[in-house]
Amino acid sequence: MLQNRNVTIGIIAYNEQRYLPDLLEDIVQQTYTKKNTEIVLVDGGSTDCTMSLMQQFKEKYDALYKRVLICQNPRRIQPAGWNVVIQNMSTDSDVLLRIDAHARLPQDFVQKNINCLESGECVCGGPRENIIDENTAWKRMLLSAERSMFGSGFAKYRRKNVEKEYVNSVFHGAYRKEVLDKVGLFNEQLVRTEDNEYHYRVRSAGYKICYDSGIESFYQTRSSLKGMLKQKYLNGFWIGKTLKICPGCISLFHLVPLAFVVAVIVAVVMGVFFSWLPLLAIGVAYGGFLIASSCVSIFESHNVLDLFLPFVILAIHFAYGTGTLLGILSPCERESRSL
Repeated sequence: MLQNRNVTIGIIAYNEQRYLPDLLEDIVQQTYTKKNTEIVLVDGGSTDCTMSLMQQFKEKYDALYKRVLICQNPRRIQPAGWNVVIQNMSTDSDVLLRIDAHARLPQDFVQKNINCLESGECVCGGPRENIIDENTAWKRMLLSAERSMFGSGFAKYRRKNVEKEYVNSVFHGAYRKEVLDKVGLFNEQLVRTEDNEYHYRVRSAGYKICYDSGIESFYQTRSSLKGMLKQKYLNGFWIGKTLKICPGCISLFHLVPLAFVVAVIVAVVMGVFFSWLPLLAIGVAYGGFLIASSCVSIFESHNVLDLFLPFVILAIHFAYGTGTLLGILSPCERESRSL
C-alpha cells in the first residue's frame, strides 16, 4: 500500500454540529498515515458549535497530523469555501480530497483514493450512498425517495453499478495538485453547482475523471421533508442559473423536473382555454408510474410509509423544477449567501 503522498483533506461547514463529530471521527479512523495528512477545516460563520468542534479536534489531534488548520469563509458560499481550502493547502501537498460535512467515510477511503491516483489517474471518486441518522419509518421513507432515480437523479456517483469508468463528475473528489494548478479556483458566481462547472473545466483541460466503485462514501439524507424540499429547490435554482453561465456543464437529466413543471403549466393553460385532457393524461401517466415504483419500494423495504413516496417524489420534482425555472428567469447578478 502506498502511504507516502502528502494529502490535504478539506472540509467546509456551516452549522454542522449534528454531523461534524461523526465525520471527524471517521477522519481519525482512516488507515492512511496521519503524518502525511493535513486537515483544512473551513467554517462559514456558524452560529452553533461547529467552530468549537473544529477547535477541539485541532487541540486533540494536531500533533498526530502533518497539520490541522482552521480557516474562515466569510462569504459562506460553498465555492468560496473550497477556494479557501485550495489557497491554504501546504505547498508540498500532492493531493486534495474534498469531503462534504454531511459525509461518513469507511476507514480505507483516503487510501483507496490514493491507490487510484497512483494507478495513473488525475481525478477520481466513487459511489456515494445515502444514509439516515435515525432508523425511523419516516426517515426510511425519505431515504427511499432520495435513493430513487426519480428522487435524486442518474449521476453515476449515486449508483454502484460499474467497477471503473470515466464520467463527467464525481462526489467527494480527489485531485492531483497539478489539476488544481492548471484548472484554478472554483467559480464563486455559483453556489450549488460548483462541482458541475469545475469538473467541466477539468475535462476541458484534458483530464479524465475516474469513477471507481471501490472508493465508497456515504451522505446523510436530509432528516425532514421540509429540509429535503428546500435542498431540491435550491439545487434546481442553481441549475437554472448555471445554464446561463456554463450551459455545457449541465446534462439533460438535470432538466427533467423542469420539463415536468413546464408541461404541467402548459397543460393547465390549455385546460383553462381548450381542454383538460392533456393535464389528465400527464396525471394518469405520472401518477401510475410513481404508484408502481412505490409498490416496488414497499415490497423491498416492508415500510408502509412508502405509500407516501408518490407524493414526496412529486413534491421533489415540483421543488426542483420550479427552482430551475426561477433560476433561469432570475437576474444573472443575483447571488445566494447561504450554503
